[in-house]
Amino acid sequence: MPARVGKYTIELQANPAVLGFASVVGKKESEGPCGQYYDQCHKDTTLGESSWEKAESRLQNEAIHLALHKANLNNTDVDCIFAGDLLNQCISSTFGLRSLDIPFLGQYGACSTMAQTLGIASLFVEAGAASRAAAVTSSHFCSAERQYRYPLEYGGQRTPTAQWTATAAGAVILGKREEYPTAKVGLQAVTFGRITDYGVKDPNNMGAAMAPAAAQTLLDYFSDTGTAPKDYDLILTGDLGMVGGNLLEELMKKEGKDISAVHNDCGLMIYDLEKQDVHAGGSGCGCSAAILCSVILQRMTAGSLHKVLFLGTGALLSPTSSQQGESIPSVAHLIYLKA
Repeated sequence: MPARVGKYTIELQANPAVLGFASVVGKKESEGPCGQYYDQCHKDTTLGESSWEKAESRLQNEAIHLALHKANLNNTDVDCIFAGDLLNQCISSTFGLRSLDIPFLGQYGACSTMAQTLGIASLFVEAGAASRAAAVTSSHFCSAERQYRYPLEYGGQRTPTAQWTATAAGAVILGKREEYPTAKVGLQAVTFGRITDYGVKDPNNMGAAMAPAAAQTLLDYFSDTGTAPKDYDLILTGDLGMVGGNLLEELMKKEGKDISAVHNDCGLMIYDLEKQDVHAGGSGCGCSAAILCSVILQRMTAGSLHKVLFLGTGALLSPTSSQQGESIPSVAHLIYLKA
């Protein structure tokens, strides 16, 4: 059964196992530095569908089916699925997964959704509420632009601090360690974050809004567990981009925790910032999902990474809140993965 460690961290004593994982991306993402690691790369961002929203739903559907296949499981073997995206009412998830006939729990944590779904799925497995649970998340550049900013036809200029919403999805299948003793990667702990708000109002600078939430959750975890950055091979945030990533390292240094030697960010890994014109880096639910469910878990399975803190960061704004002049509350959830 899960146990509290300190005030905010939950230790997963049964160590839920990663049974399968998969990533599906669009054309721009496939051309980035991690292109060789994705399970499926599309060359047409419509994915053959009649709308951007339907294309995003297909991303999720393909990711979960690939993850199930790699785990040698069928949809009937999964007890529940946790899924989310950036669109209103999480329609990418509901329409993309409706054919699976799996008990469904929709989630919204903005760009922190992959960490949120993975954390809750692990608790279900840990507590015995599910023998196997799935976590899946997606985003699509065109559907997000239409909802949060301007239709693509508008052709508006992007500010230097803006990030590029990834067209991508990632899925993970978790199971009981006792049933899968040979599984290479397991979840050790979860720290769900508190909402922070430093008064940032610029929706084109979400990295600055999210960095304080990442720092707060990371400090909570270190305090609860008595560990330090040097105890981990990688602290992976997702996705602060260039602005937020630098700010997080500054905030942590002020607290006496220098993470610069082991820190990387999914928003910096998914694109080549010099060649792909994405300004401050990548963002969107699918950004951290695709990076985690490709190169990171592949390296952990192969044994080149052993201890990873995956820290999903989310800006909890909406078009309405921005138009009304509200600031951008943010949250960050942490997952400790161990090979």
